[in-house]
Amino acid sequence: MWMLPTTAALNGCWCKPVSTMPAVCPLCSADGETLVFRNPQLRIIEVQEPNFPAFYRVVWNVHVAEFSDLNATQRAACMQAVMVVEQVLRQVLQPTKINLAALGNAVPHLHWHVVARFDWDTHFPGAVWAHALREADPEKLAMLSANRDEIKRLICAQMASSTPA
Repeated sequence: MWMLPTTAALNGCWCKPVSTMPAVCPLCSADGETLVFRNPQLRIIEVQEPNFPAFYRVVWNVHVAEFSDLNATQRAACMQAVMVVEQVLRQVLQPTKINLAALGNAVPHLHWHVVARFDWDTHFPGAVWAHALREADPEKLAMLSANRDEIKRLICAQMASSTPA
């Protein structure tokens, strides 16, 4: 049977072969790593991955597998959140590139990965799930990590101003 990469290779993403997935969805049963923002429709979490301190997920609160399962208003709200995270990361960190992904192969619950990437990061230009190409630079990672509180503050402020009451 084809198997997905190990949990470590997926930077902490929950990962099991499809045939052994538990009946309880991990994105339904818990908020995730560090909760940054939550409203009735979605939540934004900061992924705790040491080599990628600017890795966030936008998770739809109701269990749906595909983006097309949402209606037009819900799709707009979801993409607004993805855009807010992307814009904040670009504003604060000036990354080389922002990676967006909504795979859901390991966890078939709608969620978007939003990752600020830098030409010096361990996997660049490869995917964060690929093999590392170089050693981590602790000083550069520390500089990124120092911006976490500001990133969270800006995400919350922009989501609060863009979310209908």
